[in-house]
Amino acid sequence: MPYAKINDLDLYYEEFGRGEALLFLHSHFSRGLLAFSAQILPFSGNYRCLFPDFRGHGRTKCDSLEWNSRMIADDMADFMDVLGIKSAHIFGYSCGAYVGCYMAAKYPEKVKSLVTVGGGAFPRAESADSFLPEKLLEKNDTSFIEDMKSRHFDAHKGDWQTYLRTTVADWKTHPNLTDAEWAAIRCPAFFINGENDPFGTCAELKEKVPYGKIYEVKGGGHHPHFVGEQANELNLMILDFLSSL
Repeated sequence: MPYAKINDLDLYYEEFGRGEALLFLHSHFSRGLLAFSAQILPFSGNYRCLFPDFRGHGRTKCDSLEWNSRMIADDMADFMDVLGIKSAHIFGYSCGAYVGCYMAAKYPEKVKSLVTVGGGAFPRAESADSFLPEKLLEKNDTSFIEDMKSRHFDAHKGDWQTYLRTTVADWKTHPNLTDAEWAAIRCPAFFINGENDPFGTCAELKEKVPYGKIYEVKGGGHHPHFVGEQANELNLMILDFLSSL
């Protein structure tokens, strides 16, 4: 199982395929492969697909439990440097979409193109507090708690409460790109959202990046690229977008 030493991190990642680098950036409660299981085979036939676990997530290890989306964007830029990748296509989902936008704004030379699913242009904090530890315990949501314990144990070393509090704090404050940062995104971009996604719309992203291509998935929710949803349709569309560049 590969690890990359990046500053204070032992960053865990999986890799499949050959070709141009394609960096997959996962969501808040997920980790690399888990968020993109429907993309592994379709994309690895054409691209070098990299699935890292973010700081604070999955099997990535660090003494500090502190993280936020901007820190993760810097980590991903350093990850590319460690692997000797000068530039890569980015595919970000939810929190990973925000990380991808931060990367495209701050490290334009590293981002060949940007695809987001379930992204947004501003934070939506309305339901975030329901994932605080005390709220989950109050609801006796032991299933979700056990998932977070096991899914991210290597990262939080059993301190799932701090992990959840940090996740909620990030959820409530990101994305928070300035107008100048949005204007700095110049790479080819494709923004995808389900029509029933409560956390963002492709229309609001096009307002920020006017030249970006957008697609609203009819009947789709926050993760239409998942197995059992509209994955086949979206995989073909995204592969077509990438091959057209």
